[in-house]
Amino acid sequence: MPALEKVTIAPHLTFDALVAGEAGSPLVLLLHGFSESMHCWRAQVSALSARGYRAIAPNQRGYSAGARPDPRDASNYHIDRLMDDAMAIVAASGCGEQRFHLVGHDWGGSIAWALADRYPQRLASLTVLSRPHPNAFNRALQSPDGDQAHRSRHHKAFLEPDAADVVLADDAKWLRDRLSANGVPQTAIATHLAVLGNKPAMESALAWYRARGAIRSPLDAIRVPTLYIWGDADDTVGRPAAEGTVDFIAAPYRFEALPGVGHFAADQVPDRVSELLLEHLQAHPI
Repeated sequence: MPALEKVTIAPHLTFDALVAGEAGSPLVLLLHGFSESMHCWRAQVSALSARGYRAIAPNQRGYSAGARPDPRDASNYHIDRLMDDAMAIVAASGCGEQRFHLVGHDWGGSIAWALADRYPQRLASLTVLSRPHPNAFNRALQSPDGDQAHRSRHHKAFLEPDAADVVLADDAKWLRDRLSANGVPQTAIATHLAVLGNKPAMESALAWYRARGAIRSPLDAIRVPTLYIWGDADDTVGRPAAEGTVDFIAAPYRFEALPGVGHFAADQVPDRVSELLLEHLQAHPI
């Protein structure tokens, strides 16, 4: 079973993390997105440790109370800071300069794509859920049909100064409804809201969007073996963005479309995600 541990990378930056597996085993870092928490990876952390991996899934910057710089300064939540956190957590795990496996969903996927672009030599494999390669996403956003822009309309709403109050209103009804509509079990929703369903955490989570703004920076083609998992009922990512990701991968690539699965695949179909992830890691060992 995963253990809850504290990972300190600097003064005032201590992360809560689900951890399992023997120290010194091949490392897998799993990065959650919005509107969830490290707990989305609980099944994968257990499955990975059972197959001989060391798995670490942190509550990221702002989600961990011990790693929550002032969200009024959005630069504290720039993607470069989030990337630095990820690499520092890897170092704190004892991985040093060794290669590791990287997994990300949603915003965690955005961080994962950027890390694969910047540090391809450090990654044995990349697995991303839902979030397409930024270039494929940008291309879909600019499509004349407007479908992806409509799916992503909440991103601009998150830039409004009252966004945290809106999202948390009426016992976080917006979050509960969105997670439920994507097939997330009620027990998982309660667990995520225990992390994110308060004003300090929500303001910090939304600061990620405010630091980035409405535009995603383009990246080069990814040179790391990549597994991309997308549920065809994902309400935020349409088929053109998902299927278009292949155009920006310059390495072995596997695309898995999950029928009837929504945005939060790790919560909705954890066994299938674990199965695909383990197959990918075993095909690309460290």
